[in-house]
Amino acid sequence: MRVLRIGSTGPAVQLLQLALNRAGYGELTTDGIFGGLTREALRRFQADRGLAADGIAGPQTHRQLLPWYTGYLVFRVRRGDTVWSIAQRYGSSEEAILLANPGTVPENLAVGSELVVPLPFPVVPTTIDWSSALTAYCVRGIAARYPFVSVGEIGKSVMGKPLWSLRLGSGENRVLYNASHHANEWITTPLLLKFAEDLAAAFAAGEMLAGYAAAEILDYAALTLIPAVNPDGIDLVTGELQRGEYYEGARRIAAAYPRVPFPSGWKANIRGIDPNLQYPAGWEQAREIKFAQGVRGPAPADYVGPAPLTAPESRAMYDYTQRLSPDLVLAYHSQGRVIYWQFLDIEPPGARRIAELFGAVSGYEVADVPFESGFAGYKDWFLQDYDRPGYTIEVGRGVNPLPLSDFDAIYRENLGILTLAALVT
Repeated sequence: MRVLRIGSTGPAVQLLQLALNRAGYGELTTDGIFGGLTREALRRFQADRGLAADGIAGPQTHRQLLPWYTGYLVFRVRRGDTVWSIAQRYGSSEEAILLANPGTVPENLAVGSELVVPLPFPVVPTTIDWSSALTAYCVRGIAARYPFVSVGEIGKSVMGKPLWSLRLGSGENRVLYNASHHANEWITTPLLLKFAEDLAAAFAAGEMLAGYAAAEILDYAALTLIPAVNPDGIDLVTGELQRGEYYEGARRIAAAYPRVPFPSGWKANIRGIDPNLQYPAGWEQAREIKFAQGVRGPAPADYVGPAPLTAPESRAMYDYTQRLSPDLVLAYHSQGRVIYWQFLDIEPPGARRIAELFGAVSGYEVADVPFESGFAGYKDWFLQDYDRPGYTIEVGRGVNPLPLSDFDAIYRENLGILTLAALVT
């Protein structure tokens, strides 16, 4: 997290405001503008924790705020502490603490041992703009609350940011969901993260999700979620990346395309390569189409790159998919409320039936991909090389990036798809 002070703007400020609200220091508007009210709330927080109350969020302050970024804290047990008293102190519950600390015996807490204490709010926020840092906080928070969720990295972005993975379930049906190949389609990242949190919570509580027992889902399937394929691009679009070498490079690229609003129209990775035009499935055809449209070099969108798999984000997805060999994939994009399921004349067995099931539970149209968009995508390559069901899901409707006011509807529409995809093959 960058240093934040009066005048700072962007998703990091929204997250700071949200964290102060979560910690009980006011009801700040999470507008991403660091003004006087945010400074005063931060000063109160700093004073209560023995920090210099300067109203500047630097490394020490961010460290103290970490529990309200991630949704959990680590508590060192003292003499006389009980699971119940710890839960009462932090507004948690005994059940949540015991779930987060497998093997803990409530009657025998060792003095000096550490316990993960989940805090009383969801990990994944759905009312603030996104950033790569927020993805990392959510991944950490979900894994801490639900130790049966495995966290990993499948690679790194151009800027060296982790491409996180979340894995749930022990079944034989391997499914792989990914989101945010395109930077200004970042609303799909909290979509996958919220689904992961809701599924984990339902499993832990022995509850249903979208009409199915969560235990049944995780017994039948092994789910892997890659919530943010293009973290650098997300930071650029949402305003988290505001200066520096990479920002200036993107701004120079965008200057050659004045009709594309900057940075909101940016789809590419930070070097101007479209990660979803990088896969070896008709890449030469995609190059011909995009060159004819005037995109012959780095651009905010639609540049296929100098060769397939030269973008590290696409290469990481390619390599990981080969290692996993999933039975079904979902690639989440926006917008259009449409489901694409074919590549050329490749129609894997059962793929159309599954697409129609997805359409029925979401209200989305099942359609053929437009020719000019029908090559070199992740879904195209998966269908070509594996001949197994693979889908591009275009959520919502409007102009990218879609507003967060659309999120709840998008989540309701896609919960059935995300659940059924684990069970249908």
